[in-house]
Amino acid sequence: MMEQKRMEALREQLMPAVECKYDEFRLLGYDHVTIEQIWNCLCNKKWKKIDDEKKLYEFVNDILSLSIGEYMAFLTAESYRTQRSGEDNNLETILSELL
Repeated sequence: MMEQKRMEALREQLMPAVECKYDEFRLLGYDHVTIEQIWNCLCNKKWKKIDDEKKLYEFVNDILSLSIGEYMAFLTAESYRTQRSGEDNNLETILSELL
């Protein structure tokens, strides 16, 4: 819970750097990038376990060093995860209808 409150406070401070990364990806031709996806990628990949001693400039460095490859790998993994959970739900629905 404390970590979530910290991330919400940091989000406002870090948003200019996230927007900069968003603009960079868009300039590279990735038109379907969203700020929310970039933020989720950072939170779930780079900041999964945050040290309380981590400084603001270290968060900014993480944002600015995020590569398009890391971002695309995150989106792919999320897509598979979503697809898999959707298939499980469909399988459960089919089984319940059969039984």
